[in-house]
Amino acid sequence: MHLDIRDLSLTYANGVRALDQVSLSLGNGLFGLLGPNGAGKSSLMRILATLQQPDSGNVTFNGLDILAHPEQHRRHLGYLPQDFGVYPGISARDLLEHLALLKGITNRYTRRDQVDSLLRKVNLWDERGRAVHGFSGGMRQRFGIAQALLGDPRLVIVDEPTAGLDPEERNRFLNLLSEIGENIVVILSTHIVEDVRQLCPSVGILRSGHLVEVGTPAVMIHALERQVWQKTIARDALDQSRRTYTVLSSQLSTGRLSVRILSEFDPGFGFEPVAPTLEDVYFAALARQPVAA
Repeated sequence: MHLDIRDLSLTYANGVRALDQVSLSLGNGLFGLLGPNGAGKSSLMRILATLQQPDSGNVTFNGLDILAHPEQHRRHLGYLPQDFGVYPGISARDLLEHLALLKGITNRYTRRDQVDSLLRKVNLWDERGRAVHGFSGGMRQRFGIAQALLGDPRLVIVDEPTAGLDPEERNRFLNLLSEIGENIVVILSTHIVEDVRQLCPSVGILRSGHLVEVGTPAVMIHALERQVWQKTIARDALDQSRRTYTVLSSQLSTGRLSVRILSEFDPGFGFEPVAPTLEDVYFAALARQPVAA
């Protein structure tokens, strides 16, 4: 499987440039797309799901131009958007069967076998008779990934899938993503660095519509060796630190702040070098000077 994105740009009617010359090449496995809200992640996901057309650029999946042939692409696509609605009062099993029919699985025996298999896969078999609109957030997300897997897709896109989930549901969902990501292309779009750190062998960071970093977490982290420094300061000293240093993050503990800063040189003044993390990589990418228009 191979997804090739070339020079995608998109500007909305209000003048907001959601994507600016984004290029990316992906093979099998989990790819984590990190970025803050408003970075352009959902716009990119909608284009890849053929729900939106870019102003320019092209996308091919296994050699198929997906923008020119959206219906053909959708046969091999699984998509879990940030928010998805469900019909009230319909059980998980019946709704999944309905969605399978809409996706073109017309043989009722094949459809039922696949629906039942997916309900077991996402650990919802015991809840198959319950209405989906009454599910918890985590259960709804697991149902969402079940519908995304209908038809044995070759590309699965999940947009902010763990937002609002409790830790147990989040871990269950991430384990499920890891399992399905072994033989197909899976794109996990999120602003939660920990999700990507746990799951994804390759990562991209999107900022203001620009793809500013792409690589493996290990290589990205290694590139920040001896550039991340930490110090405990008084709470009221944070603003001064931000004026003086590139502050990556701060954490409050017993009335004082532990701050991490980015510096190629020893900043002195009690700062100690610390091992960089993927979170440091993320905040460093966001903190660098904006790309010129």
